[in-house]
Amino acid sequence: MPKLATPLTDIQPRTAKPKTKPYKLTDGGGLHLLINPDGAKYWRMGYRFDGVEKTLAFGKYPDVSLAEARKHRALAREKISSGVDPSQAKRIEKITRTIANANTFEAVAREWHTNKLDSWQERTAKNVLERLEKDIFPLIGKYPITEIKAPIMLDALRQIEKRGAVDMAKRQGQVCGQIFRYAIACGKAEVDPIPSLRGALKPVAKGHHAAITADDLPEFLRAFNKIEGRMYIPTKVMFRLMMMTFVRTSELTTTEWSEIDLENEEWVIPWQRMKMGKKKLNPRKVDHHVFLPKQGWHLLRELHAITGNNRYLFPNLRDHEQPATNWGVLAALKRMGYSGKMTGHGFRSLAMGVIKERLGYRHEVVDRQLSHASGDTYGEAYDRAMFLDERRLMMQEYANYLDRAAVGNVISGKFGTYK
Repeated sequence: MPKLATPLTDIQPRTAKPKTKPYKLTDGGGLHLLINPDGAKYWRMGYRFDGVEKTLAFGKYPDVSLAEARKHRALAREKISSGVDPSQAKRIEKITRTIANANTFEAVAREWHTNKLDSWQERTAKNVLERLEKDIFPLIGKYPITEIKAPIMLDALRQIEKRGAVDMAKRQGQVCGQIFRYAIACGKAEVDPIPSLRGALKPVAKGHHAAITADDLPEFLRAFNKIEGRMYIPTKVMFRLMMMTFVRTSELTTTEWSEIDLENEEWVIPWQRMKMGKKKLNPRKVDHHVFLPKQGWHLLRELHAITGNNRYLFPNLRDHEQPATNWGVLAALKRMGYSGKMTGHGFRSLAMGVIKERLGYRHEVVDRQLSHASGDTYGEAYDRAMFLDERRLMMQEYANYLDRAAVGNVISGKFGTYK
């Protein structure tokens, strides 16, 4: 009958001294403490599995105490009794942890982000990653993506809500949903928890860019006339061009003089600067004809005398090689008392309403001048062949309408102040 080992006491591992050769302090059940000549002490367990002698490591003493080593021994023996090799099980657990660490939410998110770069503009890619780094990675970035269930995801998004960024919480949820779906497609996750959060986040107030209506226009223009004389001329021109052309703010502020033909009175924005032209995938390669009215050409000639030697119509005051922003327009709206009531984008909504309701033009003509994409893909030939004369007349009549509104003399119908 084999001799039973006397269990160790707590003091024995602590006081065991190194010898010239390695030796063991046995606790029983295969568990022993190996003491090396350099004084290092390691917990080991010898066992037999399928007729083969094996050794299992439980860690270094005193990092792993005697009590903890005994717990490891008990678990290992349970595996052996169940027909499982504890050494093989430990290797599998290590591999699983390695995979989980490689598939943290942050790691998968960055992989997803890299995969999307070809379809994004540089600015979009930068903003998406910065928002993830600010709002999401600090909270759940180190979690294996397979462990992020609905409650964890909800808590992360509610942290964003707590600072009052309700809309941002919703958008970050949408981005995270894309990351989870990417992980599922790549075999790195099985569940997207985002759909389960429906109704759990605060609702986002629906709305559009602030904009006045046609009925508000006379009072709005009177307010502008009161401050116009105190405005820097380029800012005044930007404001009026934004009103009468309703191009997008970014398209106006970055317009170069090379796009303007003052002699022939033509303004064409290259498709590369248009919103749909900036798409990396399937960009809409159609130059946009602005059709500036006579009042607008008068303003541009006035502006050319001031900024004509610069690259941009509206150069930045600090660096003339860079375009200005629309800050001056927003400041003017604030001085007029329209902060929160009107925006740069609101001029587009205003024009759509006036031209359709007061001047009677068809929706598709106005839509084309707004450079909206439709269900059909407009080709260059279509852009040049359809609506051009109608759009040119429409833009002149809209400018005339603005002139009449400024003196409170507006009625429905066609006008001809400028020919």
